[in-house]
Amino acid sequence: RGEEVSRPVDDVLLEVAQLAEQGVREVNLLGQNVNAFRGEHHDGSVCRFAELLELIAAIDGIDRIRYTTSHPVEFTDDIIAVYETVPELVDHLHLPVQSGSDRILNLMKRGHTALEYKSKIRKLRKVRPNISMSSDFIIGFPGETDADFEATMDLIQAVDYDLSFSFIYSARPGTPAADAVDDVSGDTKKQRLYLLQQRINQQALRIARNMLDTEQRILVEGPSKKDIMELQGRTENNRVVNFPGTPDMIGEFVDVKITDVFSNSLRGEVVRREADMGLRVAVSPQSILAKHQAELPDELGVSQFQPSI
Repeated sequence: RGEEVSRPVDDVLLEVAQLAEQGVREVNLLGQNVNAFRGEHHDGSVCRFAELLELIAAIDGIDRIRYTTSHPVEFTDDIIAVYETVPELVDHLHLPVQSGSDRILNLMKRGHTALEYKSKIRKLRKVRPNISMSSDFIIGFPGETDADFEATMDLIQAVDYDLSFSFIYSARPGTPAADAVDDVSGDTKKQRLYLLQQRINQQALRIARNMLDTEQRILVEGPSKKDIMELQGRTENNRVVNFPGTPDMIGEFVDVKITDVFSNSLRGEVVRREADMGLRVAVSPQSILAKHQAELPDELGVSQFQPSI
């Protein structure tokens, strides 16, 4: 995959501001390890990921921020703190752990333990109690025992994930594990994968049922895949909701009351449209960059106010 490279901060902010000017309401920051971002300001100083989130959240018109994929080692306290102060960050986090067994995590060279991972989630839920969690899991990694798999199942229950991307291990050339003996049988891998996905599905359905009769803010994405006469959008916690609506709602936020729950989606009815929400109006990308550069401290560390012309 090569060495990690971060884009300059101004490049990212300009692109987001241009998207906001075009009417984009939600951005998803992508990277192989996005929370390891270390982008340079125009003056050469370094911007960490937590600061980038704050800068993007300040752009008028951007009302939701998601990001993927993250690594637990780089999910630091300053990022957790942003969840307390930046409401634009959605109530959903994809933080891949791969396994709940410390022994397997060590073999994978993940750089953290299951306890350290859970500690980060506990800190996060202190500031965002309603956040939903998803993860990647690799099943049947070389040497994985029944006890290792049970440790993964225990972690899944402790964190209470409601979504997973889970895969059966297969050797991939060029990786540290490629030369390891694949000593977990295919049948065992399939059985463990089935049990894991059943556990996740049970938790997901329970979490969905708790959303029944609640109001959820939806970004309307387009026609429903289940019924083209209806619309579809996502909640902050990444749940798909289908509901009756009109085409002019597409691209806007609506508040819906959840009226029914299914295994992979929700159903609702509109109770409020965007015009009644008091959301911010987008401004030009040039003014965003000018504001950002004017607020940066000079070489003495003093911020200077520069009025826009």
